[in-house]
Amino acid sequence: MKIEQIYTGCLAQGAYYIESNGEAVVIDPLREVQPYLEKAARNGAKIRYIFETHFHADFVSGHLDLARQTGATIVYGPTAKPAFEAHIAADGEEIKLGAVSFQVLHTPGHTMESACYLLRDEKGKDIALFSGDTLFIGDVGRPDLAQKVIADLTPEILAGHLYDSLRNKIMPLADDIIVYPAHGAGSACGKKMSKETTDTLGHQKKTNYALRTGMGKEAFIREVLTGLTAPPQYFPLNVLLNIQGYDSINAVVKRGTQPLSVEAFETAANETGAMVLDTREAQQFAKGFIPNSINIGVDGNFAPWVGTLVSDIKQPILLVADEGRAEEIVTRLARVGYDNAIGFLKGGFNAWKAAGKEVDQIESITAEELAGRMEKSPLQILDVRRKSEYDSEHLVEADNAPLDYINESMLKVKKNGQVYVHCAGGYRSMIFASILRARGYRNIIDIKGGFKALKELGRFHTTAFVPSATEL
Repeated sequence: MKIEQIYTGCLAQGAYYIESNGEAVVIDPLREVQPYLEKAARNGAKIRYIFETHFHADFVSGHLDLARQTGATIVYGPTAKPAFEAHIAADGEEIKLGAVSFQVLHTPGHTMESACYLLRDEKGKDIALFSGDTLFIGDVGRPDLAQKVIADLTPEILAGHLYDSLRNKIMPLADDIIVYPAHGAGSACGKKMSKETTDTLGHQKKTNYALRTGMGKEAFIREVLTGLTAPPQYFPLNVLLNIQGYDSINAVVKRGTQPLSVEAFETAANETGAMVLDTREAQQFAKGFIPNSINIGVDGNFAPWVGTLVSDIKQPILLVADEGRAEEIVTRLARVGYDNAIGFLKGGFNAWKAAGKEVDQIESITAEELAGRMEKSPLQILDVRRKSEYDSEHLVEADNAPLDYINESMLKVKKNGQVYVHCAGGYRSMIFASILRARGYRNIIDIKGGFKALKELGRFHTTAFVPSATEL
């Protein structure tokens, strides 16, 4: 028997490939299915099943393409109602794979159809739990997402179901079982996830706050719901794609990787209303870019930030990319349901510049340059990190304006005078600056290297948020 976790860092997502006696199952596959097909082919195995732990919100699953190309059966837990052919398993149902088997455990709470898959080896011993978004390492799935699809499912109702699922289905299992969750730290599907991507169930019983012995249902509901931030706006749209279906990834990639000349690119931008998405590194972008383009660098949490900031999942997108990266970018967009990339600029930004087209720039200064300017006069400084990062430590002079909530944060930007923005390392601040630039703000100055560079310089005073007695 083989168990392989296939972890995708930018989505903090774990898919799984399990194989026994020439038969395989893929659990929670990503949109691009070729890696699973190649893995099975190398091993001489046939993919028999595709297990879905629930209708995912943070990414579009590859279940449909994988089923079409392999003939594998898609499996969901009880109550799931997909708009395509699938096996809806009963609670407790056993599914055999080669010499091993899986028991389906219905674990509503994160969503109502959520299910975990308990793997038993050749001797019938429980050895692993594929827990989806029900149980993470250090956390549990947030119970406020299904309400976006079914209004009657309040977070309190879902949290109550989650409490029962954890206590009645998961905690009675043996301590030596290995937990394989669908996500790790960085995912918006939980709030306290560990960087570790596997653990024993016994250790989780000791360390996971949500599995605390003696915790009653009311206390659990209160604690699980405390501190949740609003989920990214694309989450419910991804759920619907996973329920209703979507275009083949091959068609999406073919459409999005059309090379366009400078003239064709400019015409497409003008006639389609497409957003120009520049995926180059932040400082490359700052030195020169197509006017009104948005910078979200591909070498970062690219897809989640697109999903957070681009409100229309059907928005046509034109790409500016480094040589040879268009297919990767279109694929990563498709992972979160942004299927309407319509082409990329052939020759990249250099071709645009060589054609004599208009070019824009964003001023970006070092931490030392900022210190020099602060000595001459007071400056408006915006820290665009998340509130939790800002609360942990920030410049005394900086105001928090999280990128996550850019429409509210931009209200803090003064129209007169220069405004300096930073994040942790320079990735998010350039996103912020580019969006405001596209909206007509000409007074935004980026700080290279972000908060890390500011601290290392040692010339700035920092402070941390101290909660009042009423907030403790």
